[in-house]
Amino acid sequence: MASGIRAEVTVDDPPECVVTQVATEADGNVHSVTKSANPNAPERVTEELVLEADSEPDSFDLDTAVSAIFSYGSGSVYRFERDVDRGCPCTVVEAFDCPVVDVRARGSSLHMAFHVPDMEGLQAVIGELTDQYTVDVRRLLQSQKDHGESNLVFVDRSALTDRQLEVLETAHRMGYFEHPKRANAGEVAAELEITGATFTEHLAAAQSKLLDAILDSA
Repeated sequence: MASGIRAEVTVDDPPECVVTQVATEADGNVHSVTKSANPNAPERVTEELVLEADSEPDSFDLDTAVSAIFSYGSGSVYRFERDVDRGCPCTVVEAFDCPVVDVRARGSSLHMAFHVPDMEGLQAVIGELTDQYTVDVRRLLQSQKDHGESNLVFVDRSALTDRQLEVLETAHRMGYFEHPKRANAGEVAAELEITGATFTEHLAAAQSKLLDAILDSA
């Protein structure tokens, strides 16, 4: 069995991204993004997306022409063209020969999923993305070679509350987990403007959730 990694990331407000621009203008959700290339015009890419919104606009105020071509009960299919080398998060991932297998948008947040063969490949893709955009790694899954279960959860941030995530991120940024520590519990609590006891409670709950996910999937 392959031992590659599936990454699910969110890119915040990427410029030049038609998918998020459509979602933002319509105040809705975009999903089912697909693309195709015409061999007679390899410099251009045609993309389609499904938009679900309470009220779809008659037109979009974008640099790129976006046209409605089909309607479902809950959404409409829109089509647009772009240059194949137009800067956007998807093209950054694809430059590493990794197809983007899932693209969605809610407002200005772009959600993507892709697969890489190993951790080195993951670090290269994430590194390039973070050089250009504000990126949040939401979830990582790795296939197992010798187990009946096919996936091991490395990261599933949705299991944490916003406060637990904030505590973990602040503690990590301040060096609480380093050896020797660059900050103690009191200093991290002060940065968060909470008591030391509250910091310890949130940290223990967050770490317990992450350990449960890892051990239950092992």
